[in-house]
Amino acid sequence: SQSASEYMHNSGQEDEEGNRLVANTESNGRFHTDWLNMIYPRLKVAKDLLSEDGVIFISIDDNEVGNLKKVCDEVFGISQFVAEFIWEKRLNRENRKETSVRHDYVLCYSKRPKSETTKRLFQLPMNEKALANYANPDNDPRGLWKSDPAHTQGGHGTKSQFYTLIAPNGKKHELPSGRCWLYTKTVMEQAIADNRIWFGQDGNGVPRIKTYLNSKERGLTPETILFAKDVSTNEAAKNDLKELFDGVAVFDTPKPVELVKKLVQLVSKDGIVLDFFAGVGTTAHAVMQLNAEDGGKRRFICVQLPEVCDADSEAAKAGYQTIADISRERIRRAAKKIGEEVVAKQADAKSQLALGDVANVTMPDLGFKAFKLQSSNFKVWRKIAGDDIGKLTEQMLSFVDPVSETATVDNMVYELLLRSGKSLNSKIERRGKWFLVNDGELVLMLEEATREIVDEVVSVKPQKVVALDRIFSGNDQLKTNTALQLRDAGVEFKTI
Repeated sequence: SQSASEYMHNSGQEDEEGNRLVANTESNGRFHTDWLNMIYPRLKVAKDLLSEDGVIFISIDDNEVGNLKKVCDEVFGISQFVAEFIWEKRLNRENRKETSVRHDYVLCYSKRPKSETTKRLFQLPMNEKALANYANPDNDPRGLWKSDPAHTQGGHGTKSQFYTLIAPNGKKHELPSGRCWLYTKTVMEQAIADNRIWFGQDGNGVPRIKTYLNSKERGLTPETILFAKDVSTNEAAKNDLKELFDGVAVFDTPKPVELVKKLVQLVSKDGIVLDFFAGVGTTAHAVMQLNAEDGGKRRFICVQLPEVCDADSEAAKAGYQTIADISRERIRRAAKKIGEEVVAKQADAKSQLALGDVANVTMPDLGFKAFKLQSSNFKVWRKIAGDDIGKLTEQMLSFVDPVSETATVDNMVYELLLRSGKSLNSKIERRGKWFLVNDGELVLMLEEATREIVDEVVSVKPQKVVALDRIFSGNDQLKTNTALQLRDAGVEFKTI
């Protein structure tokens, strides 16, 4: 792994003195090559991180959309291409010499082939306009339905789909020229007997297939053009963010929350949404907002390099040193606002309920944890060139205590969580001078060891205990007794 400064230097974004550079301008002869060298390994990692039913959305402008499509075809596979969405990012004409660019692209690829992905995903909730198409004129016990054509293009059918359809009243229905029935004769007769074919109120109408509102097919097929009226614009997003930050324009080109919500909504109401170009945290904001609206249980992971804000920017003047700082604060403010809106909805719903009814407005999980990529809290064994016994001896002596001089207790807790195979979202309880993880899956003893503390640890019956060796310094008897006591209790014990 690389630190942020190492990445900036190695990618040509900083000079030897650490000054920021504009690394990849269009005047650079390797402009497209440098961009491809940046994006290719990230897409490879993205594919590995995708769940088996996962999809990826990639926002891009005209400059690299052609190259991105080729790279994604190679990384994910041509059959995994789902769609190329066109997003109307601005409403007004730009004053440019050539053309006014009013759109960007969002490429979508899946882990599985497109045919499998779109069967399970990619349906939007029914809106009021779509719901208005459903009725129940014949009091069908299966509920509301709408009618769809019972025939399709003849070139798509087999011989068994060409026949004369006879309605229950005996009327014969012939196929229009160049068409075939959607169902074979046998299946059609079964559907008619099951009252799934509609012949109009008088029974003489053109046969149509019933599609029920509560069927598994319920939902709207998304369109590849994302209009600004539905998903907002860059300018509106900038103003919304400015309002969230009390009038400070902390970022010029944020993505709209509505755009990300629309894309996330296509996938599922749970799962993990990962954004490894997080910017100012639009994805986190969108996920929390969407969960509040539809009761989803989605979670988010946002990754952002600590890119330094320009010294004369409004963000820097407001005290935000990096883009990551803005992102963290944006998530906090968005969570507070969403929480207040949910509380207001709960109060409004409660005031309209009949006695004994329960309001169906739930508070989503609005919490998050922020982590920074750092060096290990434990010393790293360095390979010593040659046979320098002095340096080797010096290094061995330094490992008497393997804890780094810059380590902190909180940082060690999370590093040991990862080393123990636990999630960073694990439940962590501080019990005085020790930590209980996931109600006993793990105990961390990092600050002090006494007979009383050891008894407390044993009493919670943990599966495993990890302790720093130095907390037993000068008390070998306590360390030995602790190991024996935990062993007798069936607890795995390890010291570092």
